[in-house]
Amino acid sequence: MPRLRLPLEPIQRVAVLGEDGTVDPGLDPGIPSDDLERLYRTALVARRFDERMLRLQRQGRIGTYLPARGHEAAVLGSVYALRPTDWLVPVWREWPAYIWRGWPLEHLVLLYAGYPEGTRVPDGLRDLPVCVPMGSHVPHAVGVAYAARYRREDSVVLCYFGDGASSHGDTQEAMNFAGVFGLPLVFVCVNNQWAISIPRTRQTRARTLAHRAVAYGFPGVQVDGNDLLAVYLATRDAVARARTGGGPTLIEAVTYRLLPHSTADDPTKYQDPAEVRLWEAREPLLRLRRYLEARGLVDEARHTSWDQEAEAVVREAVEQAEARMAEAQLDAMFDATYGTPPTEVLVQRREWQADRDARGRPGGAGSPPP
Repeated sequence: MPRLRLPLEPIQRVAVLGEDGTVDPGLDPGIPSDDLERLYRTALVARRFDERMLRLQRQGRIGTYLPARGHEAAVLGSVYALRPTDWLVPVWREWPAYIWRGWPLEHLVLLYAGYPEGTRVPDGLRDLPVCVPMGSHVPHAVGVAYAARYRREDSVVLCYFGDGASSHGDTQEAMNFAGVFGLPLVFVCVNNQWAISIPRTRQTRARTLAHRAVAYGFPGVQVDGNDLLAVYLATRDAVARARTGGGPTLIEAVTYRLLPHSTADDPTKYQDPAEVRLWEAREPLLRLRRYLEARGLVDEARHTSWDQEAEAVVREAVEQAEARMAEAQLDAMFDATYGTPPTEVLVQRREWQADRDARGRPGGAGSPPP
């Protein structure tokens, strides 16, 4: 028998915005002006929130924090493609999507300060809370998608993970299951090129992370992750495909982590400063601003006004969160996890409350359990 070349689906790369903000008119997805302005203003809030949270962590007012600078286009461009009835499954740096979906910003301050109220999903939102163990949330997304189809819901699940998590067994098993059952799910791999201190080149020999989709029988596409329009275009098409029964898609959004992996990390030990400067010049907010300027939607005065508003929004959120910390009840950690708490959780709660009362602890912000 002759050796035959098997036909495999090619991987496309999508880019719409140039680094100077010019757009390919044939690919422009036509986002309405009002939505473009809201996306840009949300990105400004996310950027200012990032800066404020880093300062709070250095002051000892919150715990470990994972900055999202450079990820704004990858996150907001993808979440913009969702309906309110769709599901969002984030990992660590997708809180700009939370802001877009209507989370109070003070919840995020509480989350990083270690208060259980910060992980409680606001009523009416189909979002999952942050899941810290790498890759462990991806099977959750598959379960949600399977349940949505079982219930015959017209909903799609959007699941994020990083380039490091793309090599984890949980992620591989989840993508395989989603492919086998053709689930209404869009995987967004935000490839910031660093799995903490391990570069992309040391993680896999695959030419692109989008190629992983080929093994599981569904489309993979690579996009410029600093190009909000390209991310939206790819996600819009993937969401439409999933919603009409076409199954999952893997989108690799190529960007760069411009700040430390977390406040417990020192990237100067392994990152080349020249490489960081190169990617800083490509960062997504600057590119989006240039595009909006070309469309006549923003000028220096309007940008300054929106930036000041973003600062004020973040400042107010921190003040509200710190006021809530003073009255926080730590037994809220037992709430909002199960619809009907199982017996063992009820027992744990009673034991915790009994121990708290025996020690004379009110359960407030300054009285952590032993």
